[in-house]
Order: sequence, then C-alpha cells, then structure tokens
Amino acid sequence: MRRKVTLKDIARELDVSISTVSKALKNSSEIGRDTRDKIQAFARLYNYKPNNIAVSLKNKRTRNIGVIIPDIVHHFFTTVFRGIEKYANSLGYNVIVCVSDESFDKEVINTELLANGSIDGFIIALSAETQEKQDYRHLNEVTDQGIPVVLFDRVTEEIPCDKVIIDDEAAAMEAVEFLIQSGKRRIAFFTTAHKLGVSEKRGKGYRKALAKHGIPFCEDLVLELPFQFEEEQLSRSFFKKQSFDAVLSVNEIFAIRGMRLASELGYNIPGDISFIGFTDGILSKYAVPGLTAIAQHGEQMGETAARMLIGKIENEYDETDAGNYRTEIIQASLVKRDST
Repeated sequence: MRRKVTLKDIARELDVSISTVSKALKNSSEIGRDTRDKIQAFARLYNYKPNNIAVSLKNKRTRNIGVIIPDIVHHFFTTVFRGIEKYANSLGYNVIVCVSDESFDKEVINTELLANGSIDGFIIALSAETQEKQDYRHLNEVTDQGIPVVLFDRVTEEIPCDKVIIDDEAAAMEAVEFLIQSGKRRIAFFTTAHKLGVSEKRGKGYRKALAKHGIPFCEDLVLELPFQFEEEQLSRSFFKKQSFDAVLSVNEIFAIRGMRLASELGYNIPGDISFIGFTDGILSKYAVPGLTAIAQHGEQMGETAARMLIGKIENEYDETDAGNYRTEIIQASLVKRDST
C-alpha cells in the first residue's frame, strides 16, 4: 500500500518550504505561477490529500496546548508545567505534555506528532542536544504552518516567537556577590558539559562578579558535569585537587550532590564551603543543610508563557507579524538558607 504523501514530503522533494507548498496548493498569488504549477502537478501525481484535522487547526481551535520539556527530574520544569496547566485550564484549555529527555530526535518527533492537528500552539524549553546542534528547522516549520510557539527558559533567537526567561547572568552575578560579601574568595562554578544557553549566561554572570571585585577568574575552579547520570568520579577528583571555599551551581542537583560529597570528605558547610544553586525546588528546601537557592519562579514563568500563547491563539496568530514578538523577563530572587 502506497504511503500517504504529506506537505513535508512534497516540500522535501521539490526543495521548497512547507509554507510555500501549502500556499501553492491553495493557489495563492504569493507563489509564482511556475512554482505553483510544479507543486500542484506533483501533488496530483502522488494523489496528495490534505490532512483534514491539520487543516481544521487554522479554522477551528482544538483548545489543546502542547508542552515539550527537556526532563521531569528537575523540579523547575514541574513547576513551570503546573503554572501552564493552572492558567490554561482556567480558560478551558487542556495541556498535553511530552518529554524530550534532552534528545534532539525526541524533540523533533514530539513536535511533529503534536503539530499534526492535535494542538493550537506550543510551549517549549529546548533540549540540550537541540541547543548543541543549533538545528531549529523543526520549530521553524511549525511557525511556518501558522502554529504559535512560546519558548521558555532555554530559548534561541533563531526562532521568531515569544519567550519567557529570567535574567540568568544578573541572577548568577547577585549570587556570587553575596558569597564574596560573606568573605568567600575561591568560588567554584559547577556547570553542565552540554553548552546550554542558560549555563553559559550563568557562567558569564559568575565571571563578571569576580571581575567586579578584583578576583581573578580561574579555569581550574570550573567543574563541567554531564547533565544526567554522573558517576561522581569527576566531582571527587575535583574536590581532592582544588581548594575552594564556595560553589555556585547551575542547578540544584549539582549543588546537592556537591554538598553530600563535601560532607563525606569532612568539610563543614558553610564554614569550609558555602553552596548556592539555581532553582529553589524541593531538594533545596529539604536538604541538610538547606540549600541557598536562586528561585526562578517556575510557576509564574509557566503562567506567563500560557498567557502569551493563548493570547496569540485567541487573537488569530499571524506568523508574518514578526514585530509583535516579545520577551518577558521573570525576576529571580535569592532564597538564603543554611548552606551559606
């Protein structure tokens, strides 16, 4: 049985965008006559039939929102989802969540699955692999189809859409300055081995705070850890080789692991080593000692993202209105506990 031909198949075969195919099949005057004739002839040859569900997306709302998050381990993404769902449900929208598991391929599959008529719009935090590859074609195809997208936390300027973030650089700078004012001078930085945008911005804030107070940046005090499934050998080696009196961590999991290892090695917290981590989650609150944390206010971020997306949906989103995109910045805050 012959496989059903899709808009994407036609676009790939004729080396044009999905948007061009869609407009040509609607006989749009925006597309040149030769291109229209070629696309329409190809569609007839392969008996292309439009996906009625997908077509209805432009004319009739599903009242479903698709959310794609990188993982479910970090408490931050759970709180963002809670904010999205709470706001969306209050307006009669349902939320469908998928987990990319930091995988580019899974992010692409999830996007294509939900974009096929299941949802009215997307709220997405980019996976680690997507940011590493810097390949955003799947998301540009979504916006080309007229489906609105809001990116949160992990964002890129390569996608024309609304975004919700915190000022990661300023938040990291505030945390390091607090440590310096507490008398700390050898401040380590625990970050991700993957070049995540948020990690790089937090690293920039860390370095700027050191420079502001005349403390030289030391590459040896930067520990890069795998995003998941660390065997702790890297951390143990770091603790044994380096001398430091404080740690800024890009997430609370790295910070909690560091505190546990420091305790095992006989260090006093915060007397010998102070710790601060991003994300004021459950681990931060119930760790012993409690972890001083940079609260990203995930629920507020989720609510803001949902408000922006539903606003686009209900005001008949126009993907050509590039000047109407905006970035909302959620104010982070430092929650002080016994680790400092």
